[in-house]
Amino acid sequence: MDKVLDVRNLKKYFKSSQGAVHAVDGVDFSIERGKTLGVVGESGCGKSTLGRCILRLLEPTDGEVFYEGRDICKLDRHEMNELRKEMQIVFQDPYSSLNPRKTVLEIISEPIKLNKLIPGASQADIETRVLELMETVGLAERLINTYPHELDGGRRQRIGIARALSLNPKFIVCDEPVSALDVSIQAQILNLLKKLQREIGLTYVFITHDLAVVNYFSNDIMVMYLGKVVEMCPSRELFKNPLHPYTKALLSAILIPKVDGNPNRIRLRGEVTSPIDPPDECRFSKRCNYFCEACKAGNPPLLEIEPKHFVACHCVTPNGITLRENDALN
Repeated sequence: MDKVLDVRNLKKYFKSSQGAVHAVDGVDFSIERGKTLGVVGESGCGKSTLGRCILRLLEPTDGEVFYEGRDICKLDRHEMNELRKEMQIVFQDPYSSLNPRKTVLEIISEPIKLNKLIPGASQADIETRVLELMETVGLAERLINTYPHELDGGRRQRIGIARALSLNPKFIVCDEPVSALDVSIQAQILNLLKKLQREIGLTYVFITHDLAVVNYFSNDIMVMYLGKVVEMCPSRELFKNPLHPYTKALLSAILIPKVDGNPNRIRLRGEVTSPIDPPDECRFSKRCNYFCEACKAGNPPLLEIEPKHFVACHCVTPNGITLRENDALN
């Protein structure tokens, strides 16, 4: 198995006046070359923090991140800057992530100039390269001297993708790249990313809260809740056979185009556990319909319940959830 990324026990804590916020807490996963790992979960579960820690835009508190066999957490600043050419990110907001005072040409060419990707290149050479990238992502040549505020959201996001591609990366973190776009534009951007993956062999971590998007785009899906991975498996398996109670609740919340909606929707009750120095127990226990005394005994480990299907739940066996729902939480 050709692993591009191998993350082991990754942690990121933020200090606050009340204690340490456990944004990412002991995450493990790996990605094969040319594949896409979708990371899903509700807002505040640590998805974006995880993506930034993988790239060391945020320094991890603990753990290891191996990129093609090298632990990037041990690289010095110069080594990390060199490696960043191969590891890029597409940010969520295509407007705030672009410099409003620079044109499309200046935005896309900036990383090329800073990293001296074309030694001794003239301005004409750089402009030629920018035009090639614009064509790759579907931006018209006439837009080369426009500013971000003159363009719509889809074109702005294409600029962000072109900027990420300017250094010829092998691995890209896509941090909710279509969440701020209209549905029709979302499809264009997703199809563009899939096309680039086929043609260039890119490997993605695709962060989103949209399960329909991640089902279409990802090979494997990792579900996070309050900094922890609660379920991880191939995309088709997750939608066919979800095992964790939180995953089931997420899938039941997908909008169904029916007048009466989804009669089987699972409605979560109870309070969300505080991420500040959380107790050593299942973090989903206060909202779970399958709560039992074992949930207070400690955080459940992520175990391979079925082939390539990992779940962190005290109530899950190879046959699925075996305990009855707690009637008091219904």
